[in-house]
Amino acid sequence: MGHALCVCSRGTVIIDNKRYLFIQKLGEGGFSYVDLVEGLHDGHFYALKRILCHEQQDREEAQREADMHRLFNHPNILRLVAYCLRERGAKHEAWLLLPFFKRGTLWNEIERLKDKGNFLTEDQILWLLLGICRGLEAIHAKGYAHRDLKPTNILLGDEGQPVLMDLGSMNQACIHVEGSRQALTLQSLGCVLYAMMFGEGPYDMVFQKGDSVALAVQNQLSIPQSPRHSSALRQLLNSMMTVDPHQRPHIPLLLSQLEALQPPAPGQHTTQI
Repeated sequence: MGHALCVCSRGTVIIDNKRYLFIQKLGEGGFSYVDLVEGLHDGHFYALKRILCHEQQDREEAQREADMHRLFNHPNILRLVAYCLRERGAKHEAWLLLPFFKRGTLWNEIERLKDKGNFLTEDQILWLLLGICRGLEAIHAKGYAHRDLKPTNILLGDEGQPVLMDLGSMNQACIHVEGSRQALTLQSLGCVLYAMMFGEGPYDMVFQKGDSVALAVQNQLSIPQSPRHSSALRQLLNSMMTVDPHQRPHIPLLLSQLEALQPPAPGQHTTQI
């Protein structure tokens, strides 16, 4: 996981018979906390997510989140390094040890570029979108759907490869991903693509004005003209954001389209970000 850093107290913990040194606090929200830790056995950095569990249901949900991670061994899905449940007085803490991504999220990258007046190139967008779709394909193959796909839930690896996180959003039940669920995923993916192309979400201005986003999504999205984007990329976005969910392409079709749009092999290194 990747977050902005701030200092917290130092100490060590043992997980799966390995000792980890607390380095810095990464963030917190609700009843969870994330800290940067260093594995003293390998010198690698990790993100330790600690979930405060007040009752049995909290422990079950934390266990399901860990189980979701364990379902996958895929380069575009966040892996789980270790999991354990610790007593904390009358309560418990669920600990999820995850890889640390120093580059942060896709949204962090979009904002960094926007602050400099820049945007992702089309080659970078296509390469990122291909990795995101491959992760989604793996999730769908297991009978699940990611229900909170957005730029802040996509991490970037050392080579810029996208890695899907927040698997807890799909921890309630195994769901059938054909039909409406996959159509919703495609619309969310379209919003991610829009953000990569234009540096903001397609409905950000609607929200800021206080207008109804629920009404806005019922109308065909107007895509701004830009010399940065080819007609093929604009058409791809348009197909994902079409109002009729039955007309949106499924992931396998989207993957074949993206693979055909990738730049030639000798120039692939230029797509990394």
